Amino acid sequence: SGSGKSTFLRCINHLEKVNAGRLYVDGDLVGYRQQGDRLYELRDREVALKRRDIGMVFQRFNLFPHLTAVENVMEAPVQVKRQSKSAARQRAQELLERVGLADKAGNYPSQLSGGQQQRVAIARALAMDPKLMLFDEPTSALDPELVGDVLDVMRDLAESGMTMVVVTHEMGFAREVGDSLVFMDDGVVVESGDPREVLTNPQHERTQSFLSKVL
Repeated sequence: SGSGKSTFLRCINHLEKVNAGRLYVDGDLVGYRQQGDRLYELRDREVALKRRDIGMVFQRFNLFPHLTAVENVMEAPVQVKRQSKSAARQRAQELLERVGLADKAGNYPSQLSGGQQQRVAIARALAMDPKLMLFDEPTSALDPELVGDVLDVMRDLAESGMTMVVVTHEMGFAREVGDSLVFMDDGVVVESGDPREVLTNPQHERTQSFLSKVL
């Protein structure tokens, strides 16, 4: 807590503003445009346009309580991309099937478990066909029994080639699925590298201390 993980994640889609340095996604400067040596912050509308390419899954699901699972997944494509409702519904059904919830399409969030709500949230983010997915501790609010289903969906995404940045304390998942691991403390990157190497042979004393408590 307080190490800056979630803040960094929120900077990637300009939910938080950076006050030093520059951040790029797929070659595009996030939140600003550069003219000469000066940076100018983009207008809210321009930021929102860029944000369409970046999906985000929050710790607390953030589903719309008055919409069913399928309607939650449909909402952004219809409102932002102006897709027809029929096309958006068909795509939403496919995504719910992908996350193992085809039979829950008509359920409201209050009728779903935490793990099921989180899988709907993943389907909702995927509905915009993002080039990057951000996950902010997606399993930390779940009962231990429900964590596996969400991690299975994320593992499937990784294997299909989706680029993901994941804030997590699930060390086994990070070791198995990650291409690169970053350990942060007090707003600073303490150590980074191959997940298997960092987790089995940490070089920094702070990383060693942390892993001795969680592994």
